[in-house]
Amino acid sequence: MQSEHQIIKSVYAAKEDSLKADDLIRDYIPFIRSEASKCISKPCTEQDDEFSIAMIAFHEAILGYDRNRGAFISYASMLIRSRIIDYQRKELRHQGSISLYTETGEDGQTIMDELEDEHDRIEEYANLEATKEEIEELSAVMAEYGVSFSDVADNSPKQERTMEACVSAINYAKENRHLLDEMLKTKKLPMAKLVLGSGAERKTLERHRKYILAMLLIYSNGYEIIRGHLRHFLKKKGGMPV
Repeated sequence: MQSEHQIIKSVYAAKEDSLKADDLIRDYIPFIRSEASKCISKPCTEQDDEFSIAMIAFHEAILGYDRNRGAFISYASMLIRSRIIDYQRKELRHQGSISLYTETGEDGQTIMDELEDEHDRIEEYANLEATKEEIEELSAVMAEYGVSFSDVADNSPKQERTMEACVSAINYAKENRHLLDEMLKTKKLPMAKLVLGSGAERKTLERHRKYILAMLLIYSNGYEIIRGHLRHFLKKKGGMPV
């Protein structure tokens, strides 16, 4: 199985080359069939309409994917299920003897309610899976720098003044991309340059080195879901470094 980085590389290549797109779709036919089978609660064959819909949805996922959406597989899964649910809704509308608003139980829930609930569950699951994959990927990248999530928690600034100093250094690195490139290449913070450029005290930045490093890794690698959570959490502390 390809790693997420390899998948993303293949997807971006497939966006520009239809032959590579065909190859990628062919490689993922077992996945496409599996996702379609989950939607129809039985093994999906190539003769089923849902299989063709799933293939088209996978191709749509290739064309519409952006790395900021999270993991590609989770995005493709969500799109396949969404398109099949849309197809099932249309099919029900065309069946004159069945109404989408036919009650399916004593609680008064209708077929439409069940389809909408399923769609919500699919999106929620996809979001959770994307978040989980981002966290796992970030954890692996941080390990290359000798940093863990517990290190980041222990190194997080506790005082507003300290947070402001760290944010200043982080923002300076963000505004000077060559510093991020240097960090990614050497796997070390360019501490002297951060101190000089941000005006923060070196001892303060040294004390929170692992925190700063983790924030810059999150920023430089496009972990949009994690950054969204951090924005919400850190607004309360008066500093938003990502």
